[in-house]
Amino acid sequence: MSAYKPDQDRIRNALWGLFVADALAMPAHWYYSLANIKRDFGGGITGFVDPPHPHPEAFMVGMSYRPDLDTAKQLQRPYDILHDHVRFYDTTYAPLGIKLSERESEHGNAVAAEKERYHYHHGLTAGDNTVAAHLVRVLLRTVAAHGEYRQDAFLDAFVEHLTTPGRNRDPYLEIYIRHWFQNWTSGVPAYASADYQRRVWSIGSHGGLMRPMVVGLLPPSDFQALGVAIEHHNLTHRSENNVSALSVLVPLLRALVSGEHPTEATPRFARAIRVPRVTGEELYEKYRSHGGPGGIPPDEMWRLHTELAEDSFDLEALVRDVTPDRVARALLANACYPEHGVPLLLYHAMANGFDPTDSLLANANAGGDNVHRGMVLGLLVGAAAPIPDTLKTGLTEYEGIAREIEAFVTTLPA
Repeated sequence: MSAYKPDQDRIRNALWGLFVADALAMPAHWYYSLANIKRDFGGGITGFVDPPHPHPEAFMVGMSYRPDLDTAKQLQRPYDILHDHVRFYDTTYAPLGIKLSERESEHGNAVAAEKERYHYHHGLTAGDNTVAAHLVRVLLRTVAAHGEYRQDAFLDAFVEHLTTPGRNRDPYLEIYIRHWFQNWTSGVPAYASADYQRRVWSIGSHGGLMRPMVVGLLPPSDFQALGVAIEHHNLTHRSENNVSALSVLVPLLRALVSGEHPTEATPRFARAIRVPRVTGEELYEKYRSHGGPGGIPPDEMWRLHTELAEDSFDLEALVRDVTPDRVARALLANACYPEHGVPLLLYHAMANGFDPTDSLLANANAGGDNVHRGMVLGLLVGAAAPIPDTLKTGLTEYEGIAREIEAFVTTLPA
């Protein structure tokens, strides 16, 4: 394994890959059914498009956010992170005005009537980035402003971004954000407000991977990089599955930005992975039969997501031996869980020869948690090959992102 010698252009491209992947995938985010994607997007996503209304599988309406109002006011900690989007959530400070009258067919969760199934990113348009990508921008800005990564600076900016009206146009706030603010408004220190995967299963999701991977580009040694990445992850997530994924993704990204050949480096790092024993389709059947994942007993839920195969993950064999229509969803769940999603995103990269356009469109059309999974993929394929200018300039905030990427790159080790 070669020493860490980051190429600035590769890092620029990796970051562009993250933002492009997010915006491409956003319209089909949380479409678990691949047939629904083909139906609603004219055979599939081929570029930046608006998110449709209604979203046939959406269950954002009725999600819970329950901050401790009395303690928050006493401590003078702002609690409103929903602002204009509060109508979609069950909160302690505003009523939910939309009834949950039906059951969604893919997961079995309670949902609103079809006409009120608002897209998770309702109000965004073609080329817009989600809040997850904007929180990466928050990180880039804090690193550039201080000339180094500082946990306290990030946490201050994280709170400011989400509690300032008008900053966030994206209605969908992942469960880790809502639980972080619930803990923080109850008096927990900012550095300790992340919730635990063992208590709240979905804390262990792809949304905890992108920012730590970016932070992991900064230290001069691989030894330090993984530690810094995990500590950043722990600011907002406490997930064993995520940390396992980062133990592969952080050194892989550092190898790619140092110039290692992607089709040689990626299968080598992938051998450390162990894939789940339960297939994607088996997992979804469990969800449906229990009326949604919330109906599965905690011990069984833990087993479903942590019982892994004994053999190393053979990425090259997956690409060679399994047809594309069997990989996403049938074999590997397209949901938010990294034990399924990391093998899936590595498959998309390898199967498409690390071509950025083909890889990122394949991910977008694989649905599920394609936004957060895609940002991880975008970092990797961008580190391996340039992101086309037509994709970069298609981003709504292209100029601002370009400035922030340049400012971040100047802080990297020589």
